[in-house]
Amino acid sequence: MIIEPKIRGFICTTAHPTGCATNVQRQVDHVVIKGPIPSDRKRVLVLGCSTGYGLASRIVTTFGSGADTVGVSFEREPGEAKPASAGWYNNRAFENRARAAGAKAVTIEGDAFSDAVKAETIEAIKANLGQVDLIVYSLASPVRTDPKDGVTYRSVIKPYGAPVTSKTLNTATGEVSEISVEPATEEEAAATVKVMGGEDWELWIAALAEAGVLADGFTTLNYTYLGSELTWPIYHKGTLGKAKADLDRAAAAIRAAHGAEAAHVVALKAVVTQASSAIPVVPLYGTLLIKVEDELGLGEGPIQQIDRLFREKLTNLKLDDEKRIRVDDWELSEAMQAELKKRWAALTTETLPALADLPKYREEFLKLFGFAVGGVDYSQDVDPRVVN
Repeated sequence: MIIEPKIRGFICTTAHPTGCATNVQRQVDHVVIKGPIPSDRKRVLVLGCSTGYGLASRIVTTFGSGADTVGVSFEREPGEAKPASAGWYNNRAFENRARAAGAKAVTIEGDAFSDAVKAETIEAIKANLGQVDLIVYSLASPVRTDPKDGVTYRSVIKPYGAPVTSKTLNTATGEVSEISVEPATEEEAAATVKVMGGEDWELWIAALAEAGVLADGFTTLNYTYLGSELTWPIYHKGTLGKAKADLDRAAAAIRAAHGAEAAHVVALKAVVTQASSAIPVVPLYGTLLIKVEDELGLGEGPIQQIDRLFREKLTNLKLDDEKRIRVDDWELSEAMQAELKKRWAALTTETLPALADLPKYREEFLKLFGFAVGGVDYSQDVDPRVVN
């Protein structure tokens, strides 16, 4: 079949197997070209392994440091005439390349919040890795069912305490407008913490510890975004910020139980993701950031960020006051933020093409699903059940 992008709102409902595999290969190439990354972390569990920063972590640890990995992600399988999720293709493209390089790569596809998937993952670790030295937590989901009581919680992306009015962007039309968002209720804020906070991270570490599959001196990393002051009203000071603060609480609890270096939150830069495209204000900021960081020669996607994390930051650990590892340093530099704020103030529908880069933002969004990838012939028939 011919597979084309089908976009509904903030979601692309199709994915291209050849495009996804090409994306994975190019990320592998980036790491291999930069050379080996010395590391003792040779047995790695990646939770949320199939896209973005999670996929990049699996690639960097395998092809940079020679690690064996177990990955967990929630995917949609293909049908005879129906594409799979992008992550389904990414997982298989990664596994093919990792195994060809002599590494073990096992993927569990299911609900990482569930006790059943935790148990299945633990058995996969015992069978293939024995124990794990590194656990990367990179799950992004709007919904979580608490395995203890069966209650399903839904997160909301809203300000907290007071309404917020800010500029926003319709990425389909290129129209810049103002948006007003009412504040979350206490129940909505609590549900967002339940979904996006640190509770499930703690449950994973507790389950792994109880099963005896945590190696002595293990480290666990949880990826977060703190962001620019331009996005704070809707992000850092909103319901998402409350969830992010709970990650710091969870990290401290894991350190108290397992040692001073056992757990760190890692603050990463803003990149184009399906999740971030649904957050008011953030896509407009993203189009600005892409333009300015390219002009300053500081552009990074997920693979560049995670390569820098493992190649530079983890080998020379410097923490902020909350014991976080910061890889958002380029984005939040004074020069970058000063230019972003200046352009933000001048942003209108008319000035957007000169001040920001909406075409590249759209391209990066499509690449998440294997589209707009250079060198791929999208006019070719492909079998949606096969990925190389």
